[in-house]
Amino acid sequence: QVQLVESGGGLVQAGGSLRLSCAASDRTFSSYAMGWFRQAPGKEREFVATITGSGGNTDYADSVKGRFAISRDNAKNTVYLQMNSLKPEDTAVYYCALTTAYSANYYYTREYEYNYWGQGTQVTVSS
Repeated sequence: QVQLVESGGGLVQAGGSLRLSCAASDRTFSSYAMGWFRQAPGKEREFVATITGSGGNTDYADSVKGRFAISRDNAKNTVYLQMNSLKPEDTAVYYCALTTAYSANYYYTREYEYNYWGQGTQVTVSS
C-alpha cells in the first residue's frame, strides 16, 4: 500500500505562484509514473500533468502548458508541481496520483490508469 501526502496549497492572487509537493511512502518510488489532477467545485476531476518514473518525460493539459511544471526527486520520493501565472480558473483541489499498474517508462493522462491517490490540497486563486 502506497501512501501519498500532498502539501503546498493555499490562497494566492492571480498572477502568483505556488509549488505543490507530493511525498510517497514507497521506497521504489522511481518505479512509478506520477500525475497531478484537479477538481474544481461542481466539475469533474481533470488531468493536469504527468511524469515518467525517471522524470525524463512529461505531459500537460493544454490549459496549463507553459505555466505549470511537473518534476520529481526520486531520492526524496517526492513529485512537485510548480504553478506560475496562476488564474482564478486554476482554483481547485489538486490531487497527486501514482500508478503501479502500468510501466514507469511512459506517462499517463487518464484517472483509471492510476491506482493510488493523495487526499488533495486546496488551491485558491483570487482575482
